Amino acid sequence: MDAFPAFFPLAGRRVVIAGEGEGAEAKARLLAGSPANVERIEGAAALAEASYAGAALAFVASPDAAFCETASRAARGAGVPTNVVDHPELSDFHTPAIVDRGRVVAALGTAGSAPIVAALIRAELEARLPAGLGRLVELFGALREETRIALPDLAERRAFLRTMMGGPVAEAADAGDMATAEQLMRMALAGGARTRGVVWLIATPEARDLLSLRAARALAEADLLALGEDVAADIAVLARRDAPRRSLADTDITFLAGEAAAGRQVALVADLPTLTAIALELANHVQHHLLVPAPGA
Repeated sequence: MDAFPAFFPLAGRRVVIAGEGEGAEAKARLLAGSPANVERIEGAAALAEASYAGAALAFVASPDAAFCETASRAARGAGVPTNVVDHPELSDFHTPAIVDRGRVVAALGTAGSAPIVAALIRAELEARLPAGLGRLVELFGALREETRIALPDLAERRAFLRTMMGGPVAEAADAGDMATAEQLMRMALAGGARTRGVVWLIATPEARDLLSLRAARALAEADLLALGEDVAADIAVLARRDAPRRSLADTDITFLAGEAAAGRQVALVADLPTLTAIALELANHVQHHLLVPAPGA
């Protein structure tokens, strides 16, 4: 990781855009819907350190390279993190390609090396993320305490929210009917909010890019990871970093049945013959899915 991604809270913060031209206009459009107090400055004011005092962020843009250098020096002299459009060498941070869904913001960057690649990936994500995702997350936040009380176990709570993201609650939020979304979620919580666990059996491919999308998603969502011998590190790294990990040799059917009964998702990663044998033992006992490498492996 060449650059550390971070999010700056903007509510009530002052953000300065210095300069003129399309670069400055683009930054203004980017921040137009944010809760920040956006201030535009040009000319001599943009070259004065005092103009940036107290700002949370500064953006500098101009066709004049000398202006960019002087203005960025002034902003950084005031202790303000600064981005200079088309001048990564003058910048404290790079502006990523952004997918904005209100409370959900995805940022993609290439450390300034190839912004077009980040933009292409953003287009892929834009098509995949529903427009109402931000509203759904806002609902989750509003009912966070009720959900925590109803489901004190973290894994059960995560499984419940995962179910809400793919059912009627999400559909109502996507349609903008938040009253119905809230009603349905409260009903689900009042009804016990129990979810079924599942065991994902993921066969290791020869290369990570041969892993199916479904397998990658199962890894990302798993509450527990069980790894067979010789599982490549670049496969295991796709799992959630906070998910507990254990050796497949220390995992038996009784343990898996208990995890599934508690509503947890377990991802087992090993070679196909090993997983095939495990699938036979799991039959009629635990909900499970065997995922093999994508065609071409």
